[in-house]
Amino acid sequence: MGDVAAKIKVMPNNPDVDLDSLQEQLEAALPQGAKIRGFEREDVAFGLVALLPTVIVPDDAGGTEAVEEAFSDIDDIESVSVESVGRL
Repeated sequence: MGDVAAKIKVMPNNPDVDLDSLQEQLEAALPQGAKIRGFEREDVAFGLVALLPTVIVPDDAGGTEAVEEAFSDIDDIESVSVESVGRL
């Protein structure tokens, strides 16, 4: 089996969240076998900036559900949604 790349949109719960710290928390929360290939930032509104990590997971790992759940458990995150998914 191959790997799957997913771009995940992570919305902080307020504009004052330290995005560099949040990136570190996302990397630390990854389930085994998953890795982050890079981050993008997207201005949303009223100073709120979303993080868009590209996460690589094994194709047989049940998709991105474990990653989404791990990210959702972080205190400063309002929502997590998958923007796109593709095979590598």
